Amino acid sequence: MTTLNLEAAKLMHKHNAHAATDVTGFGILGHSTNLAEFQKDDVDFSIHTLPILAGFSDLCKQLIALGGRNFKLHDGFSSETSGGLLVCLGEEDARRYVEEMRAGGGKAWIIGDVVPGTRTSRIAANPEIIEVTY
Repeated sequence: MTTLNLEAAKLMHKHNAHAATDVTGFGILGHSTNLAEFQKDDVDFSIHTLPILAGFSDLCKQLIALGGRNFKLHDGFSSETSGGLLVCLGEEDARRYVEEMRAGGGKAWIIGDVVPGTRTSRIAANPEIIEVTY
């Protein structure tokens, strides 16, 4: 979200990334659905965790409560200028990738699972919100 992607790219090669995209104008749900559509197998991406810049989740809820604009942040459709990377890795590779990113001072989370499905993506009913500091 707030750093360059060089180290992330190096670790993607090291940990056998299957696919990756930056999360920008289509939000996390739009980009993850795009990735799911092009997988070899019929799978879905099931997202259970949403990393969101600190304070923005509450701000969006307050705006909606006051009748303001709904940025669809919690629905996965919030447009981002630079929303970070969505990287597809095997389960063990993902764990090691996150460990190495964090050890190097980066930020990374496992935000979902690949499950049998119909080549789409979905966000859990009550996703965990991670307040990302910058």
